[in-house]
Amino acid sequence: MISLEPSAPYGSIEIPASKSQTIRALLIASFARGRSVIRHPLISADTMSCVSAVQALGVSVTFNEDRSAAFVDSSAMNPTAALTIDAGNSGTTEYLLLPMAATLSVPVTITGDEQLRKRPVGPLADALRSLGAEVEECGGYPPVTVRGPLKGGHVSIECRTSQYLSGLLLASPMAEGDTVIDCPLLYEKPYVSLTEEWLKKEGIRFTLSLDYMHSEVEGRQKYKPFDEYIGGDYSSASFFFAAAAIAGTEITVSGLDRNDRQGDKAILSILEKMGCSIEWNGNAVTVKGPEKLRGGDFDLNAIPDTLPVLAVTAAAAYGDTRLGNVPQARIKETDRIASMRENLELLGVEAEEEPDALIIHGKGRIKGGEVKGFGDHRIIMALAVASCGADSTITIDDEKAAGVTFPSFFQLFGSLRR
Repeated sequence: MISLEPSAPYGSIEIPASKSQTIRALLIASFARGRSVIRHPLISADTMSCVSAVQALGVSVTFNEDRSAAFVDSSAMNPTAALTIDAGNSGTTEYLLLPMAATLSVPVTITGDEQLRKRPVGPLADALRSLGAEVEECGGYPPVTVRGPLKGGHVSIECRTSQYLSGLLLASPMAEGDTVIDCPLLYEKPYVSLTEEWLKKEGIRFTLSLDYMHSEVEGRQKYKPFDEYIGGDYSSASFFFAAAAIAGTEITVSGLDRNDRQGDKAILSILEKMGCSIEWNGNAVTVKGPEKLRGGDFDLNAIPDTLPVLAVTAAAAYGDTRLGNVPQARIKETDRIASMRENLELLGVEAEEEPDALIIHGKGRIKGGEVKGFGDHRIIMALAVASCGADSTITIDDEKAAGVTFPSFFQLFGSLRR
């Protein structure tokens, strides 16, 4: 449990590395059959779950003393017996590793914690079967067991999470034949661009349509070892952007690549529409909150992880805000639409749900009170940020899950609350 008094944070921080990029780097390095260096990796519960997962495959992962670099040696990775991998709470690890594990000749079972075992894997399992792998799963949910070889072929898959497609794109180069993937439904498209970027760096031969809904990947290819730097995480930075917006102060976040293809960078344009000013200076961006935030209608299909923090930002704004076209927010660590609606009401803010949207009736202030983290890191951090616009103390029932992606969040947040 943690209690946060109202405050107006300001100042400068450096943001930790991207979780999405760190996990992609770990997985590609693990199948590159050589020695790779990952500089400035994110160290969090999710990324360490990925480290444990690839170590279970026989990959060596070590860190230098200050953990500013990870050394991945997959030279000896050649599992010869069935194994089980615990992905913890990391859906990214589960969804990306599962297809890659389907290229191995031994049964690999992937499971995780209680939350992870509630996240659907059925469409991905069906796609892997269509591509020639052996798959066993429990009614469309983990644990799921795969065994290669992945033969390739033509598959159609609805991707309510882009991680289905990213996992297939990462695995397809290692298939025995060429692979064609059609996605009649695809959410969170910017995350596919991160995968596309890695495939290009690796020299993989593939084509991807502009809308990412059709791809063709040559089989019988190999990943190669690399030495790469991981940039800052826009998803983590979004909480500090929102803190400045809510408090009407200035916060500068450094360590970000303005040209990075992370989708959550789009929160900056949303905050501009709500009245904030945004200024870049090299790898740092300063967000200045307005005297009065204004509501709006925002499509979050490409950036579903921003829903919790934008919900509390909207609560501190004047007017109605609709955070829409984001049905996948209901199948994250928790049902984030329902959970945030409940928490906003506990904070004295009117909100209502639609099947794919959250509507917030902002009055410019948040009353404060006791709220629920639901074991969801993004909800917990969003509720902490709500204290920047609260009339009284906000108490969160359990703050520990923030460590899933951002172990230093409360330390950095506290450093700005002077």
